[in-house]
Amino acid sequence: MKTRDMILISLFAALTAIGAFLKINIGAVPFTFQFFFCAYAGVFLGSKKGSLSQIIYIAMGLIGIPIFANGGGITYVFNPTFGYLLGYFVCTFAIGYLTERMTEITFIKVFGAVLTGLFFVYLIGVPYLYMIIKLYLGKGDYSVQSALAAGFLPFIIPDIIKSFIVATSSILVLPRLRNAGYTTHVKKG
Repeated sequence: MKTRDMILISLFAALTAIGAFLKINIGAVPFTFQFFFCAYAGVFLGSKKGSLSQIIYIAMGLIGIPIFANGGGITYVFNPTFGYLLGYFVCTFAIGYLTERMTEITFIKVFGAVLTGLFFVYLIGVPYLYMIIKLYLGKGDYSVQSALAAGFLPFIIPDIIKSFIVATSSILVLPRLRNAGYTTHVKKG
């Protein structure tokens, strides 16, 4: 792995950590900018390097560095929002995987890849939220509808807007990076 790659992987791990501190507490799940940076990691770094940035981020938090939205440490796996962190890893991999196969960079293709990644964030995050609150915290009356109301509905529109911003900026930045001589993981058309 090149030094440049290691720096970029570390940078996106750090940006995801910064995204955790850009938060608004609105209930069980805070509104953060972590998805924004993990989506960029997938677009700019690809599936392997992008997801490695998220593994590093998660590992740093689990060893006790308080870089998650609500702290850190190994016991964070019992936090209702930990599933979203796992979702960010899958999200970044999916976005990178899809963009690596693009022969042409268009808004629709990149937006579709980012929305696919977002799908995985919610696919993993909301059920994890439900299971931790219902089973671990013992709130037997907690329903799937409550989990959707707490961990999906308030966030889907802002996350779609973030996806739009990621796609729009990516189709502007990726060609300029190529023209400047930097190689990207997206194939030339």
